[in-house]
Amino acid sequence: MPLRYRIGSPQREVPITPLCYNSFAMDLTVEEVRKIAFLARLQLTAEEEETYARQLSAILEYANQLQEIDTAGIPPTATVLPLIAPLREDKIRPSLPQDEILANASSSEDGMFRVAPVLEQEP
Repeated sequence: MPLRYRIGSPQREVPITPLCYNSFAMDLTVEEVRKIAFLARLQLTAEEEETYARQLSAILEYANQLQEIDTAGIPPTATVLPLIAPLREDKIRPSLPQDEILANASSSEDGMFRVAPVLEQEP
């Protein structure tokens, strides 16, 4: 049975792609853990890679078990909290002077914060 999700007003059903494409959880390889670590900017030892491969595989296995639960009668829920955001009244007020704000900066240029580049190339 394909998975479907009700969206919109009036509600209509749209097909969704499951996170797991098969009926069994797949073990993560150490190579996949290395790629995840690279994307997360983590440096792991070989022992940590093995440990995380086991632990992440166990998490995926548990998530696969959760997908077997029949939730057909349960409406989709984004949050259990009421959708009321505490808002304050917008009031125009003076901002801090630019020199005072930039006084806390480690480096500034032309009235702006200057920061080191953060983008790196993949190996």
